[in-house]
Amino acid sequence: MLSTSIPTTAIADSQLIAPDESLTRSRHRVENVDGINIAYREAGDPANETIVLLHGFPTSSHMFRDLIPVLAEDYHVLAPDYPGYGRSDAPALADFDYSFATFAELMNGFLEAKGEDRYALYLMDYGAPVGFRVFAENPDRVTGFVIQNGNAYEEGLREFWDPLKTYWANPTSENGNALRPTFEYEVTQWQYSHGVPEHSLELVSPDDAIHAQFGMDRPGNRDIQLQMFLDYGTNVPLYADWQKLFREHQPPALVVWGVGDHIFPVEGASPYARDLDTIETHLLDTGHFALETHRDFIAAEIIDFIASEVIE
Repeated sequence: MLSTSIPTTAIADSQLIAPDESLTRSRHRVENVDGINIAYREAGDPANETIVLLHGFPTSSHMFRDLIPVLAEDYHVLAPDYPGYGRSDAPALADFDYSFATFAELMNGFLEAKGEDRYALYLMDYGAPVGFRVFAENPDRVTGFVIQNGNAYEEGLREFWDPLKTYWANPTSENGNALRPTFEYEVTQWQYSHGVPEHSLELVSPDDAIHAQFGMDRPGNRDIQLQMFLDYGTNVPLYADWQKLFREHQPPALVVWGVGDHIFPVEGASPYARDLDTIETHLLDTGHFALETHRDFIAAEIIDFIASEVIE
């Protein structure tokens, strides 16, 4: 049999094809913040305006994999994973304070470590309370918001949230166990497909639910997710504070919202206009994970929005 192997010592440097070094390609990196390894994706020229992408449940920065290279043509992009999600550390529940306050503190620490003191925030699902807490800590650093199915108003907490409200009010094992079916693969698949028109379902990658479920199924992770469900209740009393900060600081906002989302329904989109003077809203014919079906539209709107409303 003819062997095609070539000893590496016989290969001249001039014969090797160098890796793709384009800045639009994501680099997969890790930053240690307060002893926790925060995995993140980075692309684009750091000299350009920075956009920080904050992911939702039950995914990670993986949800932005197709958006990042488009934005990186014009902007510097950072997309971190929270602890317990994606490739970031996932310490045991007994050893770590899994809360939105902790996540925001770590995201602030991450941005400090990266030397970022001016950035726009893309907020989706869990990314909204994390990002609004980041904003509350340093409002003058936030140049604008891209809000995609992320809530800051009680109008956006409808029937999906009733079992969680029960758990917030009475965090018993029985009420917690009633939420555990949410962590099953069938529900994860539902999150990606519900509200998406039949003709658009083939745009939703089956890999999304598999990737998210892999993280959910790691030992101890479902207990972490249940703790985050419980802690979500700490965000609601802060809504009025965030709204006050919106009115005081007036960051420009681009709202892009999948109207078929049962988790964060469209009623949560319009109230932002009550408090923000510079706001542009687009309602999309899709569900919770709008980037799966509307990546090109959302990317184009972000690029125009940052150029026209953020960059001075």
